[in-house]
Amino acid sequence: MNTFGRIYRITTFGESHGVGIGGVIDGIPAGLDVDLEYIQKELNRRRPGQSNITTGRNEADRIEILSGTFEGKTTGCPIGFIVRNSDQHSNDYDNMRNLFRPSHADFTYQQKYGIRDHRGGGRSSARITISRVVAGAFAKMALRKMGIEIYAYTSQVGGIATDFDYTKYDPAVIESNPVRCPDREIAKQMEELIKEVKADGDTIGGTVTCVIKGCPVGIGEPEFGKLHQMLGSAMLSINAAKGFEYGMGFHGLELRGSEQNDLYKQQADRLGATLTNNSGGIQGGISNGEDIYFRVAFKPVATQLKEQETIDVNGCPTTLKAKGRHDPCVLPRAVPIVEAMAAITLYDNILLNNSKKI
Repeated sequence: MNTFGRIYRITTFGESHGVGIGGVIDGIPAGLDVDLEYIQKELNRRRPGQSNITTGRNEADRIEILSGTFEGKTTGCPIGFIVRNSDQHSNDYDNMRNLFRPSHADFTYQQKYGIRDHRGGGRSSARITISRVVAGAFAKMALRKMGIEIYAYTSQVGGIATDFDYTKYDPAVIESNPVRCPDREIAKQMEELIKEVKADGDTIGGTVTCVIKGCPVGIGEPEFGKLHQMLGSAMLSINAAKGFEYGMGFHGLELRGSEQNDLYKQQADRLGATLTNNSGGIQGGISNGEDIYFRVAFKPVATQLKEQETIDVNGCPTTLKAKGRHDPCVLPRAVPIVEAMAAITLYDNILLNNSKKI
């Protein structure tokens, strides 16, 4: 399962401390203008070492396009690319070679495959999300031509949260602070909390909110290809993701149906426009033309700089004090990954929808 998508597909390869991370994108039409500067900008939003509240690993994450483009446009052939690793400190993980980190993938990988790359988690590392960001950037370029905008932001860190209503915030503010939160005052509180947690050698989780604007009506495939189902699957494939909800989600559980139903506007400028959007832009698994919005919950990073009790590969009790460079909170760097997976999923579903019209 190294491939995601049905028509627009990304196949990924690479490990955290290997030669590099890369992939092959298939299914993108010919003639799309390729903005390499934009793709690199998206990678820079995900890259390590971008602030004092992220990992100190220093990677430029420069993309090399290997195939599928010519004179600034896609050719319709598979797009091959690689981002080479350059700042691996593999020796930092020597003390983990024969130990299982609590709540990490070490034990499950070892049991499933009989072998694992202990250096930074190998294939289970969040560094492999580089490939998703590249595929997401190509999808975003295609979606922009359709008038579709996707943005995400950090909406909660620990117990500090923004207002549930995303419409209260200006997305232009998101990139103005290292937490990627659209509320400047709350962003400061989040940043201070992350610094406090980092100083204590600990980690903390939270949520990312994502908004899709301009999605046309009719995207989504019942019965087992509902749009929210596909988005949920995409989001839960991201490292450290623990939950997904769209629309009112769990926030609507205390409301009655009469309070939560989205009534249609009378004499609206668009057929099917609604007075509210508690459904999150999706009804019956199909987009209805309203904004699509959802939230993804991320757990605290499993790797701790505090000493923890664990077991070795023989099941004997021992202790582990991790070394290396790790994020105290994944939320700021998860924002572009959530956007990327949303773009890949939506573009794939649009291509699938359009294929049925031929």
